[in-house]
Amino acid sequence: MIAISRSLVFAALFMAACSPHAADGADKAPAQVAAAVHPISGLSVIDLKVSSHRRSHMFRVEVAATPRQQARGLMFRTTMGADEGMIFPMNPPRDAAFWMKNTVMPLDIIYIGVDGCISNIAANTTPYSEAPIPSVGPVKAVLELNAGRAAQLGIVPGDRVEW
Repeated sequence: MIAISRSLVFAALFMAACSPHAADGADKAPAQVAAAVHPISGLSVIDLKVSSHRRSHMFRVEVAATPRQQARGLMFRTTMGADEGMIFPMNPPRDAAFWMKNTVMPLDIIYIGVDGCISNIAANTTPYSEAPIPSVGPVKAVLELNAGRAAQLGIVPGDRVEW
């Protein structure tokens, strides 16, 4: 009888630990437990905020985290939502230069300095251009948005970027 009781206790503990309602996610909806993934690129999608003293704006951005993801970037993509973009984290921070090879859409390329503020913006870049578009100094990330979006929203060098 004791052996049966121990077996039952073990089975109950095992089932509780494997339950989808286990303590680590019990009060979270399934969508909150799973990370957001972009339907085209398959990259993780996160919230990103650009702010100044007067205003702030939220974006949903794809994260190009690996060298391979960064090399591909937004190449061959034909559309992107108004409040969407792609972030390229640079770890460690470094001077960066992007190009538009195989990039169909014109973009605003926003360089984010090591202090988290925008150092420079290459606005309305030319699709398919292989000319390098450099940062002004080392950056911890590069943000790509639809061309003209930075000007539309009043995003300028010195604005803070958080993600």
